[in-house]
Amino acid sequence: MAGMIPRRLGQCLQAAPSSSSFSSTMIRRALSTSTPALSHIGKQSLPFGSDVVMTYDPTPIMTPRVPADLHSTTLKIKGPLGEHTLPIKPYVKLAFEKEQGDSLLTVTVADSSIKEQRAMWGTTRALISNAIIGVTEGYTVPVRLVGVGYRATIEDNGRKLSMKLGFSHQVEIDIPAGIQCATPLPNKIMLQGNDIQKVKEFAFKIRKWRPPEPYNQKGIFVGDETIAKKTSKKK
Repeated sequence: MAGMIPRRLGQCLQAAPSSSSFSSTMIRRALSTSTPALSHIGKQSLPFGSDVVMTYDPTPIMTPRVPADLHSTTLKIKGPLGEHTLPIKPYVKLAFEKEQGDSLLTVTVADSSIKEQRAMWGTTRALISNAIIGVTEGYTVPVRLVGVGYRATIEDNGRKLSMKLGFSHQVEIDIPAGIQCATPLPNKIMLQGNDIQKVKEFAFKIRKWRPPEPYNQKGIFVGDETIAKKTSKKK
């Protein structure tokens, strides 16, 4: 019996792969030799109508609003509802062309094998697409007030939003420039604007006064937001 234990142990050691061969196999699996995939969003051409005017300025930005925009170029997008100015990274290339009377914008990068450039490829294309929709159609974000006695009104000639949210006082918020605010129902607020970032930022600024709570499912809901109901703990 004593002689069988070392023999079985030796068979197991022979069957097990060596640490060097195992590590080399794992390295070969982890490292891929295939070429990097193109951006699925960035490689798509971006159509825009004749009511949209794009002006591309290749001059590098030397005094940026934020440090990340240093040496970036500028793209101005103008439409019926306003104008947007977007900083474009220096390695992002824009090509304008026409196809069957429609204007197309193609976004490319200098080297798609670099991770940062691949990331900004699709991001830049998405930001330009959002800006085009903003200056042509605009964005609308609904805000719902769910709670007993929750009400909202527009005061001061459309420059201030006043809400009753169960506090001992009314909550008053100044409406930012470029955002239109309406209350079709006492417990519903409609926000409109040509900048999706500013519209949603203001919507969540309203939401923070009464975030949705899961027990009674009351609070301020943005868009199609829902919250799963929780049952209170029974003693």
